[in-house]
Amino acid sequence: MSRWRPPPPHSTAIITRDGYERLRAELDELWKRKRPEVVAALAAAAAEGDRSENAEYTYRKKQLGEIDRRVRYLSKRLPALKIADGLPADTGAIFFGAWLTIANADGNTARHRIVGPDETDAKLGHISIDSPLARAALKKRSGDAFDVALPEGIAHHEVIDVQYADDGRA
Repeated sequence: MSRWRPPPPHSTAIITRDGYERLRAELDELWKRKRPEVVAALAAAAAEGDRSENAEYTYRKKQLGEIDRRVRYLSKRLPALKIADGLPADTGAIFFGAWLTIANADGNTARHRIVGPDETDAKLGHISIDSPLARAALKKRSGDAFDVALPEGIAHHEVIDVQYADDGRA
């Protein structure tokens, strides 16, 4: 069996203004505060002598690699992102940035916001525009029903409400 894997599908390069600012702040935090701290700790650990049995040195090297990997990713990703400001022409339909309240076939409701793949957060209800649920819900309106193809089968949903301003009900 070969180790070759097909490349992952490209994620949509769109983001909300808040999401962009969070990623920008993360990059600044990593580059200006965390990385210098780790480099100083690494230098101190390296000065202790034998590096082959120095757990602190090994840990700091791995930590520095993780920080550098994330900084490299953010440095390439941020310029490629398109910030979606403003409202769509039709605010009654579901598009990028919408808060939607949906009910499943059992009557359970859920509230989600459609955001870019770089800012998804299940705790906040933010789902990626590339997700099956978001793709199926696009252009739907209050009262519309739609089906989502999920790994466990087809899920039936109905749109209860569509908003473009967060009213604090996350």
